[in-house]
This record gives sequence, C-alpha cells and structure tokens, in this order.
Amino acid sequence: MTEFDGNEELTPLERDAHSWVRRLTSGEATVADGEALKRWCNLSPKHAAAFASASELWQAFGPAGQSLLEGEKVAVAKHFGRPQFSRRALFAGAVAASGAALLVFRPPLGLWPSLSELRADYRTGVGEQRQLVATDGISIKMNTRTSLSYVDKAKREVELISGEASFTSPVGSASPLAVVAAGGRVAALKGRFNVRLRGAGACVTCLSDQVQVDYRGQSVTLWPRQQVSYGGDTLGAVVTVDPAAVLAWQQGLMIFSMTPLSDVIQELNRYRTGYIVLLNASLANKPVNGRFRIDRPDEALMQIEQAFGVRSRVLPGGLVLLG
Repeated sequence: MTEFDGNEELTPLERDAHSWVRRLTSGEATVADGEALKRWCNLSPKHAAAFASASELWQAFGPAGQSLLEGEKVAVAKHFGRPQFSRRALFAGAVAASGAALLVFRPPLGLWPSLSELRADYRTGVGEQRQLVATDGISIKMNTRTSLSYVDKAKREVELISGEASFTSPVGSASPLAVVAAGGRVAALKGRFNVRLRGAGACVTCLSDQVQVDYRGQSVTLWPRQQVSYGGDTLGAVVTVDPAAVLAWQQGLMIFSMTPLSDVIQELNRYRTGYIVLLNASLANKPVNGRFRIDRPDEALMQIEQAFGVRSRVLPGGLVLLG
C-alpha cells in the first residue's frame, strides 16, 4: 500500500482538520470529542471551512464503485499521480460554521459516529465486540462499530442505532424482546436472531425459533435459517441462508463466497479505521471467495490488490483509494 503524505501541501489549519477526521474515524470518538469539534469549527469561518473540506475529500468519491468527482475539488492522476488540492476547494468561503458543525452530527457516508451513536447506552469501537447480559436473561452480542440503547427496559425494547448485533431471548419469557432498527421492528418471544444495519435499511436473520419483522405496514415471520432485508419502502423477499456465515463475525472471521468485490470492500470498512473506496467500477461485481480474520483487514486488502492487480493509495484522514 502506497501512502500519500500531503502535509506539505496543507496549511496547519488544514492539517488540524484532517486530524479531526482521523479522530472521528478511529472508532474511539466520544461525545466530548464531538462537542470539542463543534467548538473548534465555531472558532472562525476558516476553521469551519477546513473541516468541511476535509470531510468533502471523503464525500467526493462517494460510495465504493462510484466514479470520481468531476471538477476542481479533487484531481487524481490516471495512475495515482499526486492528488492536488486546489486552494478554492480547501477554503470555500461560502461554507458556514453551522454547516461544518452539522457534519459532526450527520457524518458523510457514515464515516464516523453520529451524535446519537456517541450518546448510546452501549458502543463498540473498530474491531471491538461486546457481550451484554440483562437481569431478565436477555443476551446481546455486539459486533464492531455498533451502538444501541434501551428504549424501554420494562417492555424489553432496544434500539439498534448502528452496526450489528445478535439477540437471544430466553425460553419462558413473559413478553417478547423487541429491537427497533432503521424504522423497522423485530420481535421474538424466545429464540435468537441477528440484526445488521445496511445503509438506511436493515437485514434480519432468524437463528432459532421464530422472529416477527414489521416494516412500514408490512410484516413477515421468519423461521430458522431465514433472512429478510428492508429499506426505503420495501420489505424484501425471504431467503434461506447459512447461519454459520451470518455469525462468522463471532468467530473472528469474514467469509466470502462469490461475494461482489464492492460488498467485500464495504465489509472491510467495518473492521478498520479510515475508509476504502473502490475507484474501478468495472471490478465492483467481480466475485471474491475466501476467509479472512476481522482483526487483520489490511491483510485481506493486500490479497485483493494482488488478486485483481490493483494498487492502493492512502490520502489524508485514512482514505484509501483502490483502483
């Protein structure tokens, strides 16, 4: 992996802004960090503009597989030539402090925790997993970059704010365990299920007994080995899956079987700081097979580079361009 150190092209203020981006994407950011960044952005319009520009560097490339941003903001040479950051792009005078502060609470591409995530009852950082056991026997295992809060402990209702978690409701429970996620509701009187947030939607897998999924007036009952996704206005079709693959994260593994490269990149992004962007859209649907350790995502990245003959470039803030 080739790293680009653009510090000599950035002013001290710009370097500070990129340091904030690194902190936010580290997986260790706190509510105090969010509030401190808001105060930093409010010091002057230039501070706000610097942070907005550092954030826009990430936004400029969009989700993995999208084409490069046209215009002056970011220029990347055909074979990863040195990126040049125009002065106008880095200090857009029209950027207001309030706009930059908004990025603290509504991060682009979900690159760092939102304020609601930072204020969650429970959070995990990059590569961290956590087991929770409530007094009534409910068990929750949280995957990396996951935030959740209790909506109502008496009613056994939890909100999954970000990330992924598996939930177990013990036999003999008097009331169902309910998980609110991405505008939907997942409930089980007993048994085990896994919920993973994906963009603006969620993916629910029943692992034992049965699970009721309700989303925007639509409902479906899942049985073991069944999975359904929802988002937008749609509750998708029920599919059969391998539970071992769904729960591979609990064994410290990522398992891919004919998985599109773009999906693999998204998965790697969950287990490392920074953000990987696949620039070559023609590779997005190339299938990937393999088992990788979630605590060694960069090893998986290197194998992808070798398998597809691509190179990576690291930009400020930990943004990795792969193409």
